[in-house]
Amino acid sequence: MFKLEGVASFVAVVEAGSISEAARRLNLSKSVVSERLAELEKAMGANLLRRTTRRLSLTEDGAAFLERATRILHEVEAAATDVAERRGTLAGSLRISAPVTFGRMHLGPAIYPFLARHPELELSLDLDDRRVDAATDSYDAVVRHGPLESSRLVAWQLAPSHRLLVASPDYLAQMGAPATLAELQQHRGIFYANRGAADWRLHGPDGTEIARAAVALRVNNGDMMRDAAIAGVGIALLPTFIAGDAIRQGALAVIEVGLRAEPESIYIAHPEGRRVSARLRAFAECVRTAIGSPPYWDAWAQARGEGAGT
Repeated sequence: MFKLEGVASFVAVVEAGSISEAARRLNLSKSVVSERLAELEKAMGANLLRRTTRRLSLTEDGAAFLERATRILHEVEAAATDVAERRGTLAGSLRISAPVTFGRMHLGPAIYPFLARHPELELSLDLDDRRVDAATDSYDAVVRHGPLESSRLVAWQLAPSHRLLVASPDYLAQMGAPATLAELQQHRGIFYANRGAADWRLHGPDGTEIARAAVALRVNNGDMMRDAAIAGVGIALLPTFIAGDAIRQGALAVIEVGLRAEPESIYIAHPEGRRVSARLRAFAECVRTAIGSPPYWDAWAQARGEGAGT
């Protein structure tokens, strides 16, 4: 008779595309996952996966088994969750993807007390700035910053987000503080590398303007963009959840040119049509409550009697 852990390993390998990646997601060794697959195939009396030196693929029997195996796992997990929720506890696994900087700066501190209160909950938090597919990559939900891009996702807003042009006071004292779009374009910029373009999209009463600047630095990490701006490398367009503390402390100054970046959102999104567990709802509410309304990182703006995005 096959074991449920073997079924779980089989589904994980198919979803991950390799035994090593499935082992990482399951927090198991590669040898354990391989053993479980071998035991499952022996119990089934059929080869479920076709193995070559370069890739794994489903056999005909494996493809026929996969859909039911996935459904079995979901039903077992849902049943276990229902039992736990009847006892008033949150239990089971939760797999979330989130951006690196937001996860480190804000998500971690929000969820540590949450996890301490719910010891039967097993959270896998994958910090990665790439745009993962929640459905195909087997995430329960993704935390993201910016516009919602996939129509296959159902999003809940965690907080509004605003990006501001900032630079160090020393840089502005030396190079001059730009007050117009034309002056802004005479400066050097710090840009997010994955967006490619060396420009800023800014909005005003007359529509969208594109401000282009010479590149001082491209980097695919918000922490480094902020630190480079503090060091006087140039001007950066940063969300206030990254730059807020530095603005409050005076390490960065906000640049006003009569235009602003379009408001965005920090949101958590789950695949459309998937059953939403109580633990996912509780996770989202925990993060939303910890951030507050308005977000705590915009306290510098509230103290000065202004909105971060106005």
